[in-house]
Amino acid sequence: MTASVFIAGPASWNSIVVLDRLPEPVPHMQFAEGTWETVGGTSAGKALALTALGRENLLYAWRADDEAGDRVRRALEAAGVSVRWQRADATERHLNLMTRRGERVSLYLSMPSATASDRADGDGDDDLVAAMSGADAIVLDLAAEPLRLLPAAWATGRPIWVDVHDYDGEADFHRPFLDAADAVFCNADRLPDPEAFLRECIGRGAGLAVCTLGADGAVAVDADGVVHRVAAVPVEVVDTNGAGDAFFAGVLDARLAGLDVPEALTAGARSASIALGSTHLHPLLAEALSD
Repeated sequence: MTASVFIAGPASWNSIVVLDRLPEPVPHMQFAEGTWETVGGTSAGKALALTALGRENLLYAWRADDEAGDRVRRALEAAGVSVRWQRADATERHLNLMTRRGERVSLYLSMPSATASDRADGDGDDDLVAAMSGADAIVLDLAAEPLRLLPAAWATGRPIWVDVHDYDGEADFHRPFLDAADAVFCNADRLPDPEAFLRECIGRGAGLAVCTLGADGAVAVDADGVVHRVAAVPVEVVDTNGAGDAFFAGVLDARLAGLDVPEALTAGARSASIALGSTHLHPLLAEALSD
């Protein structure tokens, strides 16, 4: 199966706990202001937002045959997301401690092992290569399996989009993704000089580099070194999980539709505002999980 966008990366089952403040590292008690369970994972978030935008996409993710894996599968299926599942030894699960201001601590409760995939030895990759080759863009998120697929993705000649999230400018794991990327996305949480980092990405060969700035919108540098900025769309924030992925999806969809960088950034901000107004990665999940 081919689609306009091929996405490889995590889909998880998350427990969300909203607190008035993030816990201090001392023994104490706090009361939750809210709690719920939902689908998580950066790649699932991108697939949901692209699906809502009408952009055909295929998510390649992994899960175990367990309760959490079944919940993720059923929810994404009900939301209309096309997924090619790969069996793993564990389904990824997170406990996210959140505040209304968007602060977050993510505790990883379970993770597939790096060699859990049946494809870890490269056997049976022909269908994945075919899917990537037929796509207009390939999205590879930060995980062991997308890292393994990087050489094959690069060999297809299709544009590779990566999201390095809260990269600090130094971590080695991110480097292969940055070296292969035609478009780079990140946030400013750990970057002392986001614009300098974006220019560095363009210098490495990327045609677009974007950094989200939370309530301050986003900044981007294009292939000509021109800096673009976009303001965040005013919205009553319900939950910040998935906003960055929705922004990414909005920009990607707009660029594939032929829009210029300023127009694409505006589309990204609009897409992010939709995610911010939902207790799930995207309102599509609210409908799916209410069934």
